[in-house]
Amino acid sequence: MLPFEDAQKIVLENARFLGTERVDFNHSLHRVLAEDIVSDIDMPPFDKAAMDGYACRREDLDMPLKVLETIAAGEVSSKKIDKGECVQVMTGAPVPEGADTVVMVEQTETVEQGVIRFTAGKTQPNIAYKGEDVKKGDIVLTESTFIKPQQIAILASVGCAFPLVAKRPEVMVMSTGDELVEPNEIPGEGQIRNSNSSQLIAQVESCHCNVAYGGIVPDDEEKTKKAIGKALKENDVVILTGGVSMGDFDFVPEMMKQNGVDILFQKVAVKPGRPTVFGKTGSSFIFGLPGNPVSSFIIFELIVKPFLYKQMGYNNKPLEVKLPMAEDYKRKKADRIAWVPVMLNAQGEVMPTEYHGSAHIHAICESYGMIAIPKGVYEIKGGELVNVRPF
Repeated sequence: MLPFEDAQKIVLENARFLGTERVDFNHSLHRVLAEDIVSDIDMPPFDKAAMDGYACRREDLDMPLKVLETIAAGEVSSKKIDKGECVQVMTGAPVPEGADTVVMVEQTETVEQGVIRFTAGKTQPNIAYKGEDVKKGDIVLTESTFIKPQQIAILASVGCAFPLVAKRPEVMVMSTGDELVEPNEIPGEGQIRNSNSSQLIAQVESCHCNVAYGGIVPDDEEKTKKAIGKALKENDVVILTGGVSMGDFDFVPEMMKQNGVDILFQKVAVKPGRPTVFGKTGSSFIFGLPGNPVSSFIIFELIVKPFLYKQMGYNNKPLEVKLPMAEDYKRKKADRIAWVPVMLNAQGEVMPTEYHGSAHIHAICESYGMIAIPKGVYEIKGGELVNVRPF
């Protein structure tokens, strides 16, 4: 069996960047930037009032100030502030020439019509200065940035209406097995509903890739060969579940080979998910995942997801939280790394989820995340810190 870390490395080393395209920035959410974004203006573009108040000279704060005019945001004062003068400004309005301070309205009182007095002992300038946030020519977003709502705001602020982004992989998901029926069907004797494909389609969509469903492929060599060949021709990535183990009807790896697939690994030292297959042919890639839903879910998160992201030029670094174990955890075998679903108790301690094996998908639904038990480790003591990877 291939060590788990080696399998991850092989997958990432083979990921192929799919090129770029320009999109409307309003439709660029969850895309990956393929260029640095440079500001075409200073931000703020002028000295502006940071709050509602009166723009004046700091040296005049001990005398009555004549109010020359009122300026709203979006307006520009025609006045130059001189001794004993001020202009009433609203938040965001340009600070008039000659002024170096904006005093807050609540720090003033009216002496008479058109005249105010500063009543506080001291004040900050309360001015947002030109270019203090960003200067023209500054890089505001770097290549490989994953675009979230806050990045959309940056694109808008610098006038980048059509950013260059990475293309998204075309992914097909399908399952194999005579025992499978679609979710809208009532299973007959010996049959089960196909939950894997729905789960994997959702996981691919969570990576913001384009995904299609290839259906259920029966346990027939010729039909499996044909389905794999067609999927590889029409997609960048094929994800197939079932038929990858050692049973009499598990001939998916052989049908991959007959479609010209170079299989880069076929067994991985990981639990769950040992019968995981990865191969490539031309510019297309194929993952053969185990048929059990927990296995396929976890292997997707650990291996397939970072591969898809890398094809879009994004280095996915999953969050890990270091938390204490609530109690001792023991296992009987330690011949491979194990990923164990866990939940948190009221004290924020880690507790293994009740877990009946790799077909027990409900364990994943009830879990906060998972922890890795390294190869050779039989026991983790209560109170010991572990890295929890949230789902």
